[in-house]
Amino acid sequence: TEPKRPTDKPLRVPLQDVYKIGGIGTVPVGRVETGILKPGMIVTFAPANLSTEVKSVEMHHVALPEAVPGDNVGFNVKNLSVKDIRRGMVAGDSKNDPPQETESFNAQVIILNHPGQIHAGYAPVLDCHTAHIACKFTELLNKVDRRTGAAQEEVPKNI
Repeated sequence: TEPKRPTDKPLRVPLQDVYKIGGIGTVPVGRVETGILKPGMIVTFAPANLSTEVKSVEMHHVALPEAVPGDNVGFNVKNLSVKDIRRGMVAGDSKNDPPQETESFNAQVIILNHPGQIHAGYAPVLDCHTAHIACKFTELLNKVDRRTGAAQEEVPKNI
């Protein structure tokens, strides 16, 4: 049996690309991760905080009444230029927990291979879905044993 698709969660579509199609307009393309995307709904793009109506949804040149998690779709949007939205942004339902930019978040990071030390102030480039953005580790909260999950050291100076 197939795993249950997370259609009950708020809509999230990380954009893979945005096209301008003659006679149609602006068409963002991405994979529906959660929720349901339908023509007629109002979507918000984060972090730009721009909202617009979805005119149509297509997968492999076939119009869809709705797109569900796992579907790679293009969707035509009203009154937005290809200059307004780009790869890495996230689309969501304006009326149901729309996506928002954040200043900070806590992350559990698994280091597979890294030359040198990682410390507060370290600034890697973060890849999350289709976003590719510089960030900064402001604080190391703890070091965890990879096998047991037990905290080994609180607020380590470096890792």
